[in-house]
Amino acid sequence: MTLEELTEAVERGTVDTVLLALTDMQGRLQGKRLTATHFLAEVVEHGAEGCNYLLADDVDKASFDGYAMSSWERGYGDMMLVPDLDTLRPVPWQEGTVICLSDVAWLDGSDVVASPRQILRRQLARLAERGWSANAGTELEFMVFLDTYEEAWHKAYRDLRPANLYNVDYSLLGTARVEPLIRRIRNSMAAAGMVVEDSKGECNFGQHEINFRYAEALRTADEHAIFKNGAKEIAADEGVALSFMAKYDEREGNSCHIHFSLADDSDSPTPLFAHDEKLFNSFLAGQLACLREMTLLLAPNVNSYKRYAAASFAPTTVAWGQDNRTCSLRVVGHGPSKRFENRAGGADLNPYLALAAIIASGLHGVDAGLELEAPLEGNAYTDEQRPRVPATLQQARELFAGSDVAREAFGEEVVAHYLNAADVELAAFGAAVTDWERFRGFERL
Repeated sequence: MTLEELTEAVERGTVDTVLLALTDMQGRLQGKRLTATHFLAEVVEHGAEGCNYLLADDVDKASFDGYAMSSWERGYGDMMLVPDLDTLRPVPWQEGTVICLSDVAWLDGSDVVASPRQILRRQLARLAERGWSANAGTELEFMVFLDTYEEAWHKAYRDLRPANLYNVDYSLLGTARVEPLIRRIRNSMAAAGMVVEDSKGECNFGQHEINFRYAEALRTADEHAIFKNGAKEIAADEGVALSFMAKYDEREGNSCHIHFSLADDSDSPTPLFAHDEKLFNSFLAGQLACLREMTLLLAPNVNSYKRYAAASFAPTTVAWGQDNRTCSLRVVGHGPSKRFENRAGGADLNPYLALAAIIASGLHGVDAGLELEAPLEGNAYTDEQRPRVPATLQQARELFAGSDVAREAFGEEVVAHYLNAADVELAAFGAAVTDWERFRGFERL
């Protein structure tokens, strides 16, 4: 939707609300519901304010010490939400509503460097300096439960009813059970301007996936965030619940496989991986070299690491292979569609940070002239020669803390910011008493 189209819709009375949103550290949409007339009269030109704690809180929206940009000492002041009018689009599942994503700046106009969207923008700028652009696709898996979100809360998330009671991977019969919901989500996202390709069932009970057209990386991240938020809103309206947890139970987890390639930045972009084997090899070698130290940006939560289990289609070994789903990095496609798929991320990742990590890793491989090792053939789960994906958030945190690549690519302020976020998550988990502990120890210890 263009600004002119929005203005006309407001004049006709078909649009009255604009959602002005930023994406927080957890990849969630935060912001304000603005009257459309106020958005057009004031916010388009001047932006809108939002408290800086929105980029310095945890999943419960609690504020913590340790963030340089936001604290009691700094007074929890404002930052500016600067509308990116290229992201204007309708929200078909909400009456009379459109959404506009924003970049985040300080009141003097300088970037809030810890903002995920700004982090990705800076990595894309590094590519642009070389005449390159990035294309990506994110494949989000989720689980559907017949309980409402409120019922699930009151049941303490126990004994929930999955929408499917058996493995419906590729099953047309099994997916038909939830087709009214999935169809509404597909069609709503298409009406919001996204190019929907397909949906399919997955392995865990009630697990599904909706896929979108491969696109320019920033657009992919924007649409990822809007889709994830919108799918939950539509599910709630239908009286059911979706979960994008990386690992809900002991069966297969929810992944976010990321397909990635480079093109030149001409008016008719030429795919580079198909035409420059040396570039492809060094960019992929950078993924292998940096995957462990960048895992924090692909798996940001304690729960993320439960997903890395042998024979689960989630990777445990840092390796690449030709169309090999046991590897962390899977090379697929031929000719112009040649790309790699990063399989390390879970559905709980922040797409801006994950894509920024992939770009930074690839540029390291190119600049260092890294040679690509031979592909792994066979079962990566049983390989004992190659490095392992970090097994815990603590391990990933320490690897990120020691990463010269991360500091060079993102800067010290960003690295410190996301290390503090990991520390907050680790402290919260360390203080929690879990059901596992109660069942194990209440009587028998």
